[in-house]
Amino acid sequence: MTCHQRHTNQISSVLSLISSLLHCPLDSSPLLVITESVFHPIMFTSTFPTMSLDLVGIIFLADLSLIAQRTALTGGSTFLDTFILCPGLHRQQDAANVHRGEYPAVAAMTTGYVFRVENPATVNFLQRVGHTGQLTTLSVTNTRKTRKGWRSHFMSSIDSSMSLGAVAAYLLAVSSTIAVSYLLVLTEDWWGLLVLTVLMFTRFINVLLIRSRSRVGWSGASEPGVVGDLLVLLSQDRWVRIRGYVDDLKAVTSGEWLHDMTWVESAISGFTTLLVYLNVALASNAKLSGQVMLLLLFVGTGGLLGLVNMLTQGLQMHGNLITVDIPRRKYRRRLDLVEALICETGRDDWAVRLGMINPSQASATKGSSAGNAAFNETLTM
Repeated sequence: MTCHQRHTNQISSVLSLISSLLHCPLDSSPLLVITESVFHPIMFTSTFPTMSLDLVGIIFLADLSLIAQRTALTGGSTFLDTFILCPGLHRQQDAANVHRGEYPAVAAMTTGYVFRVENPATVNFLQRVGHTGQLTTLSVTNTRKTRKGWRSHFMSSIDSSMSLGAVAAYLLAVSSTIAVSYLLVLTEDWWGLLVLTVLMFTRFINVLLIRSRSRVGWSGASEPGVVGDLLVLLSQDRWVRIRGYVDDLKAVTSGEWLHDMTWVESAISGFTTLLVYLNVALASNAKLSGQVMLLLLFVGTGGLLGLVNMLTQGLQMHGNLITVDIPRRKYRRRLDLVEALICETGRDDWAVRLGMINPSQASATKGSSAGNAAFNETLTM
């Protein structure tokens, strides 16, 4: 048998096998056999799993700090925030921990007193604006007269420190929740609407708790008309200078921002957290279209709120607004910073108490005699 005959027999055997599998007669052309094998109906009758978003509610429980960060930046919460729904909404009461446990030392360069920044929201803002090896200068402005009535309850989340883009992103996040609610009604997805309503109710209760906890309390003795100048030493060699009236400086640095929750407030906060977990189960009953809308709403609003936080350049606290005043200035070393500030303020007792210079380096001609007498004394307001 020749080589050509062997190849012909092998091809015939393969075609016969394919024909038997496809129940095709042997006299069918090879092209027809191959075509039928490629487009055989069995390839289109395979069952693929349908898409399911029954676990879409898990996104509600994502441990993000977006809302807590927003609460710290605004110094509280407004009723308009009820429409801001994004992952981590059940963690709003943890806003008091945004400073990550840091209480930096601060010196009053006008008096020489040294104390600590006790307000966690202010510390968090200083951490955001401070840069390593640079002096960041901030100013404190009183805004109590411009925020009264309905605006303080609904619109204080929008302030002059927000750029146009931040305002647009915030309003878009609010309108997104309203739009999704309307679409759920149109599609008659009552389970989806229930899930959204429960989330908004949870948000509303947390807003009330934050407003209750953030009332103005003790901030030291009043010193009307006195101008202050503070130097804050943060971790990672970040230096921040804060200037303004002493009463305003005390309001943003001392005292208590969010008081500890009472047992009633703790019970309410726990109840709202359980509602969010319950919503994870309820979301599985929504229509697929409703689940998709909830997923897009949370992802989209989370991105928008993160953008708002990033574009917000100021901190609201107890009727005051803290903003960056002048461009940052770099220093080759801390001693250069200290010498420049001592030359500007005309005293060095604060630098000694902060440990930035040795007592032997202090000039007896700078600062009060009482202030230079106790170099290592730490005073509080």
